[in-house]
Amino acid sequence: MLAIFVILLISYVLGSIPTSIWVGKITRGVDIRNYGSGNAGATNTFRVLGWKPGVSVLLIDVAKGYVAAYWVSQLAFYIGSGPVTVPYWNIHSFLSIICGLVAVVGHMFPFLANFEGGKGMATASGMLIAIEPVSVGITFGVFLIIMIATHYVSLASLVAAFIYPLMLLLLRYAFHWSIDGSVIIFGAIVGAGIIIKHIGNIKRLLAGTESKISSFKLAGGWLGKEQKKSAA
Repeated sequence: MLAIFVILLISYVLGSIPTSIWVGKITRGVDIRNYGSGNAGATNTFRVLGWKPGVSVLLIDVAKGYVAAYWVSQLAFYIGSGPVTVPYWNIHSFLSIICGLVAVVGHMFPFLANFEGGKGMATASGMLIAIEPVSVGITFGVFLIIMIATHYVSLASLVAAFIYPLMLLLLRYAFHWSIDGSVIIFGAIVGAGIIIKHIGNIKRLLAGTESKISSFKLAGGWLGKEQKKSAA
């Protein structure tokens, strides 16, 4: 029990690193939550600050989920005393998924940023890459197709979150892949959580007011453009 508590705590703290907020303050001296959609995530960083800060935030947020699921989860075998077991489920898969899931929760509700975080898509992607990369690769392909076709990052994220657990079910039961039940269950929980965090985006999509990726200013971001206008 001590081992489980420790790795979950580490995973939450890791996920709570407010990457976009820190990058915004370091690169431009601004709080990303005060601009654009107000969301502390990679998409809003691209929108407000530009592609370089956006890529940095994206990669770090993906790494948070990957590290929690792939490495932090394994610390359970070296902490405390006695074997770590979970009835009916593969213990390695179970530990990876709960550590990754807690990192996603940390990203969404970071204690280091007054519990105002991002929507969890990037961190969830990192977690799922560590656990089952093939299904993530297929889901990412669908994400790219939707994004390129519609120019809506939020819509692509919603579709990806919805189909990911379906891809796991398809691989397990149609193609007989060895995928533990815990991965499917928690994959569905992560997908549902991401969709819930996108409720605001869903409303804007239905109202036709959601920002498209074509409106992102890759040279310097929306903030850079506004600052240039002010200087002029």
